[in-house]
Amino acid sequence: MTKKFLVACLFIATSVFAQKKIPNNWQLLDPKTDNVYGMGVEEAYISLKGKTPKTVIVAVIDSGIEIDHEDLKDVIWTNLKEIPDNGIDDDKNGYIDDVHGWSFLGGKNGDINYEALEIARMYHQMNTKFVHADSSTLSENDKKEFIKYKKIKSDFLDEQMENEQQLKSLKIFSRLLENVKKQNDGVLSKKTLKKYTPSNPIEAKIKNRLKLLFAFGIAPEELDEQIAESRKSIENTIKYNTMNADSIRQAVVGDDPNNMTERYYGCNRVEGPDALHGTHVAGIIAAMRNNNIGMNGVASNVKIMPVRAVPNGDERDKDVANAIYYAVNNGATVINMSFGKYYSPDKKLVDDAVEYAASKDVLLIHAAGNESKNSDVELSFPNRELLSGKVVDNWIQVGANEYRSGKNIIAPFSNYGLKHVDLFAPGVNIYSTVTDNKYAKESGTSMASPATAGVAALIRGYFPELTAKEVRDVLMRSVVTYKKCVKVPGTKKEKKKLNELCISGGFVNANNAVLDLLNKGK
Repeated sequence: MTKKFLVACLFIATSVFAQKKIPNNWQLLDPKTDNVYGMGVEEAYISLKGKTPKTVIVAVIDSGIEIDHEDLKDVIWTNLKEIPDNGIDDDKNGYIDDVHGWSFLGGKNGDINYEALEIARMYHQMNTKFVHADSSTLSENDKKEFIKYKKIKSDFLDEQMENEQQLKSLKIFSRLLENVKKQNDGVLSKKTLKKYTPSNPIEAKIKNRLKLLFAFGIAPEELDEQIAESRKSIENTIKYNTMNADSIRQAVVGDDPNNMTERYYGCNRVEGPDALHGTHVAGIIAAMRNNNIGMNGVASNVKIMPVRAVPNGDERDKDVANAIYYAVNNGATVINMSFGKYYSPDKKLVDDAVEYAASKDVLLIHAAGNESKNSDVELSFPNRELLSGKVVDNWIQVGANEYRSGKNIIAPFSNYGLKHVDLFAPGVNIYSTVTDNKYAKESGTSMASPATAGVAALIRGYFPELTAKEVRDVLMRSVVTYKKCVKVPGTKKEKKKLNELCISGGFVNANNAVLDLLNKGK
């Protein structure tokens, strides 16, 4: 989950965290046989018994991946045409020593970790031109741009204010946890929290929320660590939003951030400084199955190609486009994209890359977002709706669902949309690989997207004759439908049918897809 997303989860319904006795592999289980709204993956392998899959390369465009993780090292893609560490572009693809992928966020002077938000970059660029402008003397073209500038400025200031509020909330949580530890010789536990006497009504409310989280199995030290990390992240977001991000970028990576034609920049350090998110995503897709280590990924026939393009902050359109080109040109047939933003000043660059992927029969899986928004009202980027008016058919937009049936089965943070979200997939309390050879549970549409990407890769491996569009089609028509009304994310009481919240009206299911294809003689 993103750092800001954790803050929101601390204040919304505890269902994001608080579900008793959730199996670590629940995303692999099946609604019919296990009474769990997972994806029927284990059932799919039973149905596929006797069939041999082809290997599928899945590119993970993300923050970076710990490629030597015990449960991932055997499924990481290797560029066999490249001789490691010889300083030569052996395969002539434009990237030197890209043995296990590429990073568009690193260079000779280090690696980008934090970046400004896109709205901040846009504001600073336009502010230079219009901060002292007299609207009455502007040309007609500049007046139109000035109107846009005022909207960007307003949105930027609102964003900064929201970040400040998020930071304030985290400081309150941190302060309470520190007070508990001070009163108990540095010990933070369920018992020491219970003994703590709040000093004001806000602390009392927070204490009750933390008690509930701890009661449902959230380790106190884990929550303490996550709050500290989130606080650091938001502090850096606020800081970088006020700086000249382009000059930092140029100094570290070495490219010209404003030269949108650049393709061949970056480095081969695919882990980067903060690979937790990307490592978690990769594990969901393809952590080694049945090796008695950690957990099982969805697909047993996958090689993961790490492509680093997503910092803490907003990814740049230029990097996203180049990451897609890199993945496609180096053999990926499925690309997972667990990132997104609400401004895309260079969308045409990404559109061209998306169309290129479509022309090469590559399937793109994208997270719908964690803001409880209706995507039919406010689109996130990147997306399949191109500026040209074309809508590509090699794209799956994924929302997140929870473990149990009931009105809260759609994750309370998940974006949704009858016209723009295709289906829902497991995205709450998903256990997967993280950095330092560890494992953890994370929540978000960032988890639902790779869950779907794993199913798509499974299908592409066992049924290699299918095109990207045909894989999307079978996943859409084989969803598990849900007849009861569910709570609409972001609302207090509003309920709708699932077929009003996404295009397919259901949850992705690997076994349903497999049986559909087997019944058709594929």
